Amino acid sequence: MSTTAAAPAFNAPTLLEALAPVSRGGSPLLRNALVVIGGSLLLTASAKLEIPFFPVPLTMQTLVVLCLGMVLGTRLGALTVVAYLAQGAAGLPVFAGTPEKGIGLAYMAGPTGGYLLGFVLAAALTGWLATRRWDRSVIGTIAAMLLGNLVIYALGVAWL
Repeated sequence: MSTTAAAPAFNAPTLLEALAPVSRGGSPLLRNALVVIGGSLLLTASAKLEIPFFPVPLTMQTLVVLCLGMVLGTRLGALTVVAYLAQGAAGLPVFAGTPEKGIGLAYMAGPTGGYLLGFVLAAALTGWLATRRWDRSVIGTIAAMLLGNLVIYALGVAWL
């Protein structure tokens, strides 16, 4: 009989924690702040890569949101998306089609509002699934991404 316990199936380390662990006794505050800033910049860049479509443009944001959740985990993934939305709400031209199509809260209340809200929930969901080891296999990763995508589109279409 082995005295070594099996690894818990829940709260597995995220890819961020595996690649950039916080040293023992160290504070993750600086690392997490840099990750949130970098993630929001990545989201901004992905918003600017768009294919014109009606009523909302097609962008790379969905892929980036889902990947942020999978890599960063529930809280940090969702926080990164919330930081991105806060930048947009403050009037920074971070969204697809801005500043041409408006900025700030007026833009967020338009046709893309449901998708933007869905981004937060999808990042949290895929992050949560990643901490449950769904990101450890191709099938699990695809399933997590599909579920996250479903959340984004369900809220986006409902908002429209």
